[in-house]
Amino acid sequence: MRTGLTRKWDLSGAAAIAIVLLGLMIPGAARSQDSERAKAEALVDAAIKMTQSDQAVKLLWQATDIDPTLNDAYLYLGLYYNSREDFGKVVEVYKKLIKYQPKGDAATSANLNIGEAYLSFKPPQYDNALPYYRKAYELDPGSALAALRIGEIMANQGNRAEAARYLKQASSGAGKDSAVAAEAEKLLAQLGSPP
Repeated sequence: MRTGLTRKWDLSGAAAIAIVLLGLMIPGAARSQDSERAKAEALVDAAIKMTQSDQAVKLLWQATDIDPTLNDAYLYLGLYYNSREDFGKVVEVYKKLIKYQPKGDAATSANLNIGEAYLSFKPPQYDNALPYYRKAYELDPGSALAALRIGEIMANQGNRAEAARYLKQASSGAGKDSAVAAEAEKLLAQLGSPP
């Protein structure tokens, strides 16, 4: 009795060898990726436990090199640089994340973080921040924070109609983030536009 596992295939010798080698390579590649991810996660864990922040930061950057899709490394780097008000480095961290994860929730958050970093410069860099808020909004049209910030920047640039449109959307997002909605309503009142 033959099972599906012992079925004979009519293949030339070279084709059969290629299929066998391909079958051996695929699990190896998956194991290699898992191994790299485990190394990166171990570096992040070690960095979190360190008391020397310079060394911890080096480990976190190494983790992003080993596994550029490991969100935790970027998160801790972003927090570190933000706490030191090194907003240029915050931008660098999240631009690297976007390079490897241009879509999804991580990309939305990274774009928002870049925008926030640009607004944290003294003076705020509105023109640099705007494309990142627009990208976050494109990735997540329901993002009340992205809508609020676009509205703020449009108001700052004198584009009242577009500002009001985004601020109204942000104010209607009260269920998601009441602080964002309240800020949007405040700005709408300053523009003389009802929420």
